[in-house]
Amino acid sequence: MMMVVTNNAPPRLRGRLAVWLLEVSAGVYVGAYSTRTRDMIRDQIAELIAGGDAVLAWTASTDAGFDFETFGTRRRIPIDFDGLKLVAFLPSA
Repeated sequence: MMMVVTNNAPPRLRGRLAVWLLEVSAGVYVGAYSTRTRDMIRDQIAELIAGGDAVLAWTASTDAGFDFETFGTRRRIPIDFDGLKLVAFLPSA
């Protein structure tokens, strides 16, 4: 299972995500794909996010049961804390 949450995403990226994933709410996409397909979707998000931001989360064999990655300009960034992925907040501009 994977989920993508977008904010201020360009229409081109929203269209690409809608081809592969189901948009269950505005800017929230879900689906279940292989690692290879998830990586392809990840590459498209990284390439097309422009001035927006996105979070990609997926089921993984970690202590938390999932993993995630962020794209674009976000105040929240993932950090590794002794093998556990946490979220750090950047200071506001």
